[in-house]
Amino acid sequence: MDRQKDWQIDNFAAVVYKQDTAEANRITMTKNRKCHLMRRRKFLFATTVFLSLAFINGCAGTSGENMGAASSLDTGARKIDQHSGDIPLTVPKSSKQQFLLGSPQTIFTEKNFVGAGRCALCHAYLQDKEGLDMSINNHWRSTMMANAAKDPLWRAKVVSETSRNPAIKQVIEEKCVTCHMPMAWTQLNVDPRAYGAKSAITAYDAFADPASPLHDAAFDGVSCSLCHQIQDQGLGAKKSFSGKFGIDTVTPAPDRPIFGPYKEVVAEPMRTGLGFTPVYGSHTNDSALCAACHTLYTPFLDSAGNIAGEFPEQTPYLEWLHSEFGEPAGTRHNIEESVGKVRTCQECHMPHSKAGGVLIAMPSHKESTEKDHFSQHHFVGGNVFMLNILQDNLETLEISAPTKKITETKKRTAVQLQQQSASLSLIDGSVERGMLTTSVVLESKVGHKFPTGFPSRRAWLHFTVRDGGGAVIFESGGVGADGTIAGDDGDEKMSCEPHYDLITGPDQVQIYESVMQDTDGKVTFTLLRASGYIKDNRLLPKGFDKLTAPVDIAVKGEAATDGNFTGGSDLVTYQVPIGGHPGPFRVTAELLYTTLSRSFMQDLGRDGSLAEVKRFVKFYDDADKTPVTVVAATGVIR
Repeated sequence: MDRQKDWQIDNFAAVVYKQDTAEANRITMTKNRKCHLMRRRKFLFATTVFLSLAFINGCAGTSGENMGAASSLDTGARKIDQHSGDIPLTVPKSSKQQFLLGSPQTIFTEKNFVGAGRCALCHAYLQDKEGLDMSINNHWRSTMMANAAKDPLWRAKVVSETSRNPAIKQVIEEKCVTCHMPMAWTQLNVDPRAYGAKSAITAYDAFADPASPLHDAAFDGVSCSLCHQIQDQGLGAKKSFSGKFGIDTVTPAPDRPIFGPYKEVVAEPMRTGLGFTPVYGSHTNDSALCAACHTLYTPFLDSAGNIAGEFPEQTPYLEWLHSEFGEPAGTRHNIEESVGKVRTCQECHMPHSKAGGVLIAMPSHKESTEKDHFSQHHFVGGNVFMLNILQDNLETLEISAPTKKITETKKRTAVQLQQQSASLSLIDGSVERGMLTTSVVLESKVGHKFPTGFPSRRAWLHFTVRDGGGAVIFESGGVGADGTIAGDDGDEKMSCEPHYDLITGPDQVQIYESVMQDTDGKVTFTLLRASGYIKDNRLLPKGFDKLTAPVDIAVKGEAATDGNFTGGSDLVTYQVPIGGHPGPFRVTAELLYTTLSRSFMQDLGRDGSLAEVKRFVKFYDDADKTPVTVVAATGVIR
């Protein structure tokens, strides 16, 4: 671009920033309306027939696995008397009530990439037929994808891991920046002479320096001109995992291709303005595209400090392939197609505008047509906790999003967790010979394991029984203000809470999680020492056959032989002695979820002398650690 065009874009960016300022001023002058993230829902207990059919349809295992699941319900599951009251569905709250604009979006131009702020010049101010905001930058800028390089937990974990394993500092940092700082890392490898750091400085440390020519590219995170330039080469195969995507860095501007999901393309505005030629790419609507970074293998060390193999740290794509929602890599569909039970990553995490009629650029070219299938760049996940930390520390972390936009992303995240993740029912309630017995049935709605991704996340059942006078006579899975789960061997002993089919005591908790082990078979929280999982009982997606699952996504621990833990569901039975307590008895079950386990944070805190770790521990300590209530039910047993 020539100097005049650069000035025009910079000036326009300043105008956009002033418009954001005006918007914030209007907000502060109006009545402050709280976001109703804590919502109430009524949960109806399923009938015996419905539960039986749903449970059986959710099982994908063969022979013994399916028979085990069916037999637990075929005995004649009875619904429990329904309680008319609602249960509040909680989410952690921001600790600061503030309206801030955040930093301006980046407008850098490198040889192969441009900042998101340049893309926003045309892809902002979009609306659908109902007038709802479809602006790509407004949705993306407040997500964890946009802030992948600014994520303070990621930064703390990187320095913690490398301090414990300094011999492979460069190896692991390069592994991490490949997907958290992908534009800078790709550009560095294309032209190391122009961008190369001093020999004693790793790429991670160099990018963190504001004086680095690639600093802005690094801290623009997983941005527009990265994802849309990924080539359709080997996606879905292991050789493409762990950030081994391909970018065409040879074709000069303006002929270098940038891919989108639409066959009708108006190329001239992007060729002239940004130096890219937009073309149709069917792979932009394929889960295999996301798998390039979201399927991650990391090296691990044995007790002698030698690299001993690779650890499947994050495998949602492989889990999806093994579910009823998946399909083989390379199977492609146009963006408007819906094929049976198949659900791609994009369909759930980038939901289409319901109203449609979206012009994807403003001002729009005269040849542009409205799109009825427009993917909103929500990139919604399950990380309310970390979004709170970004919002509460907006200026410190230099987040390029207003607090208002982060609040909107948190609301979408809460909806995803509380309406689209799981269902819960109570069945077979009875009191006989001084013993109360009931079962909790969980059914997953997720297309991969839940929780998924990074092995610090966990969901668990909080189960309580109250007597006729309202006194709590039994509780399993209670959580403290510091995030500790009562009875969890992980939090209390830094070990591993077993998986349960039957719970009879308050020191037993059903926690759905993946727990790492080192080469000596001991529980570890250090990724570079993790050789596998000693426990992985995360809720399975429908159609997942645990008997045929590949080793990298296999169920581990007691859940592997639990006939009631199947593809799409789990059934847990509780037996509680009631002593002399009077009835009727009210039972309540909640599925709770958190991003960071207490044991994971305790381990990270051992490196509190490191600046990045110290900073994150402070953020964590100041944050609301209330878990998300994913789903809940309550009923009366007489």
